[in-house]
Amino acid sequence: MSSTTTTTTSPTTNSTAINSNSKNGSNQDPGSYFIDVARQYSSPIGGETELEPKELNTLNSSGGFLVVSTDKLSVKYPSVNLHGHDVGVIQADKPVPDKRLVYYFEIFVKNAGAKGQIAIGFTSQGFKMRRQPGWEANSCGYHGDDGNLYSGHGKGEAFGPTFTTNDTVGAGINYASQEFFFTKNGAVVGGVYKEIKGPLFPTVAVHSQNEEIEVNFGQREFAFDLKEYERQEAMKQKSTVDKISLPPNISYGLVRSYLLHYGYEETLNAFDVASKSTIPPICIAQENGSGEQDTAYALTHRKTLRQLIRNGEIDTALSNLRDWYPQIMQDEKSAACFLLHSQKFIELVRVGALGDAVTYGRIELAKFFKLPLFDDLVRDCVALLAYEQPQKCSAGYLLEDSQREIVADAVNAMILLTDPNVKDSQSCLRSHLERLLRQLTVCCLERRSFNGDQGEVFHLHRVL
Repeated sequence: MSSTTTTTTSPTTNSTAINSNSKNGSNQDPGSYFIDVARQYSSPIGGETELEPKELNTLNSSGGFLVVSTDKLSVKYPSVNLHGHDVGVIQADKPVPDKRLVYYFEIFVKNAGAKGQIAIGFTSQGFKMRRQPGWEANSCGYHGDDGNLYSGHGKGEAFGPTFTTNDTVGAGINYASQEFFFTKNGAVVGGVYKEIKGPLFPTVAVHSQNEEIEVNFGQREFAFDLKEYERQEAMKQKSTVDKISLPPNISYGLVRSYLLHYGYEETLNAFDVASKSTIPPICIAQENGSGEQDTAYALTHRKTLRQLIRNGEIDTALSNLRDWYPQIMQDEKSAACFLLHSQKFIELVRVGALGDAVTYGRIELAKFFKLPLFDDLVRDCVALLAYEQPQKCSAGYLLEDSQREIVADAVNAMILLTDPNVKDSQSCLRSHLERLLRQLTVCCLERRSFNGDQGEVFHLHRVL
């Protein structure tokens, strides 16, 4: 297969673009669609970080019933409890992060004290700080004296072994299965469905004289192999997907229609040769009734223009477009014209021809100043001139190859729109494969919303 097979990923499969544009319905203007895609590349994808619990919250505890060490990671019950509500309970300083597959923390029992009434679990922000985790609504706890699990009421259920001095006990949330799970000395004890929604805090409790525990929020290695647990959970999800069988010609048809849509002619020919003896041909009909022959419209022209834009040869691409499809270039303030002229400006900055870039900007980019659709992107282009190392500035994304791909995709779509047989302009924006990926993204977002917006955040690029 030709070397072009390694570079056929279109940036319009960007999950951020999918998330944003899925809200706009199916009637989005083709030009503004690619401007939106270009704009979304100005922000990093999937780079968000979450605050995590690091220590115990001495301001939100049962006060006189426990003593907290200066490092805020150890607690001790110093006296004799006289009542059932004389619990030494304390939450972590921050709620559990929820944009991940699993959250987990541990305690080490330094001293089980008089009765070993130690508990570990999760509680809500408004939890009564005189009660064991699990004894009240919106809380869950695994208790050391009886090995029972308490989930929102004072009556426990048989769950696992008791724990005592020198034991390490952990509590976690599996967002994929929506379960609390607990461990003892590195082994999983069991799990229970997580009925509680909203922010939860890691919580520990001591309840009899001289009980003392130390909390580990990840500042040192866990006794439990969390990475292996996460790997196994990810494999379970993959296994579920792998059990879904599809006829081989379905995936063949999706890949072939993708190559056709974006004009990868050499790769398409190599793909056909490689699969000719193994895969029966299939034609994926579009919703408007048009089929593969329409997607093959102007294939050679689209391939040539894509290669020129990818190589940064914008002048030649502009010249060919004016000769082959003058209607695309008639409106000098169209999205296609902006993307091409801005890319020419970017290419001049790439090679360090800043004087030529300034001149070109004054002639061509000036047409787009103060136009709402383009204003922020124009400013980003111009900002490249202000830095000795423009690739490291906030507008540096414009110098990446992904920007060339966006321009190439936009030109490709505009050419497909000139096909007199096209009945639906939206079919020119994305291939069948990309529509499928958009549907996958929407389904993953919906599934997460059903789980109270908790669990791994879906990023298509990361999955691919």
